[in-house]
Amino acid sequence: MKKFETQATEIEISTLGLDDFVIENSDSGFVEIYLFAENIEEQHILFSEAHKLVKIQFEIPEYKIEDKVFRKFITERLHRASAIIKLPKNKVITVFGDEINIESKSYKGDLKIFIEKGILKLHSIYANLLVKMYTGNLYANLNEASINVASKTGKIKINDILVEKSYQKKEDKSDKEITINSLKANIFLTTQ
Repeated sequence: MKKFETQATEIEISTLGLDDFVIENSDSGFVEIYLFAENIEEQHILFSEAHKLVKIQFEIPEYKIEDKVFRKFITERLHRASAIIKLPKNKVITVFGDEINIESKSYKGDLKIFIEKGILKLHSIYANLLVKMYTGNLYANLNEASINVASKTGKIKINDILVEKSYQKKEDKSDKEITINSLKANIFLTTQ
């Protein structure tokens, strides 16, 4: 576990080495990072701060398996590590990753997510959202926002209605913007 206070307005997180990642709202002004890994001695949370930007990354050794013939495919991507990060509201959070499952428990700040593959459960979106992903599934609840969604070969469902390849909606009452771009991801949005 790491806990620190920051005045930085932007936080950049690299999720390389993790299987699952959860973003929560912090009740205090502190950034709290909880890392759960199979080998406790070899896990590290690294962070640095410069020019109103905090960079967080995880150093997790690759998990080795003995019986490669039988278990090769089911454990190929498992690093056997997950993290929970609690963040003060109104920060701009940027998350980078390859193959990762991300859950945002209705974070009250801007989110930018750039991943190759994964499942994104974003719950309620209270600020700007930018997602670029290659494949996977995205679930989110939106309220009063301008929406721009595109998935070249994936499904897009807005309020359980299937739409073709892209969806746009301009909301004049709000300056909040939701942008989701993907080649193969399935996107499931609920609007209010």
